[in-house]
Amino acid sequence: MRIFAVRLDSDGDVLLTGPAIRALAAGGHEVIAVVGPRGRQAAALLPGVARVVVWHCGWVDGDAPPVTAETVGATVAELAALAADEAVVFTSFHQSPLPTALVLRLAGVRRTAGASVDFPGGLLDVRARPGDPAQDPTVDLPDDLPEPERALAIAARAGHQPGPDDDGCLRVTTPPGSADTARELLAAHGVSDGQRYVVLHPGASVPARAWPPWRCAAGVAALRATGQRVIVTGAPGETGLTAAVAGEDGIDLGGATSFAVLAEVLRGADAVVVGNTGPAHLAAAVGTPVVSLFAPVVPPVRWAPYGVPHVLLGDQQAACRGTRARECPVPGHPCLAGVPPEAVVEAVARLTDHGE
Repeated sequence: MRIFAVRLDSDGDVLLTGPAIRALAAGGHEVIAVVGPRGRQAAALLPGVARVVVWHCGWVDGDAPPVTAETVGATVAELAALAADEAVVFTSFHQSPLPTALVLRLAGVRRTAGASVDFPGGLLDVRARPGDPAQDPTVDLPDDLPEPERALAIAARAGHQPGPDDDGCLRVTTPPGSADTARELLAAHGVSDGQRYVVLHPGASVPARAWPPWRCAAGVAALRATGQRVIVTGAPGETGLTAAVAGEDGIDLGGATSFAVLAEVLRGADAVVVGNTGPAHLAAAVGTPVVSLFAPVVPPVRWAPYGVPHVLLGDQQAACRGTRARECPVPGHPCLAGVPPEAVVEAVARLTDHGE
């Protein structure tokens, strides 16, 4: 059977869906990951994915092409050509699967599953009902589940269970040669194989979730002062940021890694210091502890690093709590700007034997 696993958000969201995608594949089915353009890098690394299809969806991604008969028709034609038997639409608590389910219906998908607060009519064959079980006894998908568990619950509602040996943690499989490339890159910057280091990743896909650059630079200096070797990572568009943050105390790898090579750099780290963004979940997927600079614009119970030791920093009671704001609505960004470098140093020590 061919199944669409649909998650139209960013790399971090796709990584968090990974355990559920493995559940879809556990029955021997061919799983095609249908993702947005900002999620294709992660989808390519997920175990269980046979193929990746990119859909730049206008009701998920704000910079997608306009939703017109032509753009939707092109998507319907592309998906129809793949002749999937089933689709499971993975969404977060604030999203509806119904517009996506409509497109899947038009593409000829015979069985579609998703989580919907609203009555789905004929759009979903399998419906998980999200909400608060204390308020509504018909709810079978509690709102406060961590995202990986939410996705697993949606898959289970559709009849797909993980394999007997699957631990439910995040996981990626990097292409051959990625680890060698990471070692060579680190060696070129004076970090020999086996030498210890910490990664600080200053960027974030959502500005409200980033530790301010001046705090990041101070964090690098403070970690270096304790004897830590600090690697600063970032996307190709963040090289100015990573250079400023690394300064004289850090090693700047901004723009120097693919997503797969970044995974291997994170895998070799003692700990990763990062906001609530894709590389936090990539670190979790390779089993590395995370110091999470977590802005409370979304709930940490759903989005904190999953399945690995982590320390959560940031004022979780700040005025921006629960707003899902992309730009900080509070002057001075106090929820994260108020986190001093010393707190990061202490958190790294707690997660590594440097604290012993």
